[in-house]
Amino acid sequence: MYSTMQQQQQQQQQQQQSGSFMPEQDLLYTILCELKRSVREYTTATTESNCPAIRQMFTELTTSTLTMQGRLYTLMKQQNMYNTASPVLRQEIDKQLKQYSQDGQKTSQFVQQKMSASKQGYAQQAPMFANNYQQPQHQQQQHMPYN
Repeated sequence: MYSTMQQQQQQQQQQQQSGSFMPEQDLLYTILCELKRSVREYTTATTESNCPAIRQMFTELTTSTLTMQGRLYTLMKQQNMYNTASPVLRQEIDKQLKQYSQDGQKTSQFVQQKMSASKQGYAQQAPMFANNYQQPQHQQQQHMPYN
């Protein structure tokens, strides 16, 4: 507890000396959070974009923001400004990875099935649509004797 009080006193002194409006650790943590939020937003924009140039731009923004976030995290960790999560058993990580992999395979199979069914349904419905499209022209020809 004494070391925590010392750290707080040192931070207050540094803050007073630098004229900062908030402690450096809090400021860096806020920036780190904003970088993480930006990555989420850029990733969403990337996945929702249908224009290749825009998609590429957001992909590059995501990559550069991840790089900045990684550098800031490393700096904060080196200076004991960031508490990392408690260690996780490798078994738990492997279990989650296996589950995510299985979910991804199921999703991929589902999408492929739906796309295949959609193509088959279109192939079966296409002649019917073509007949319906030609039908009005045939009816118009039947009504021509009114001239």
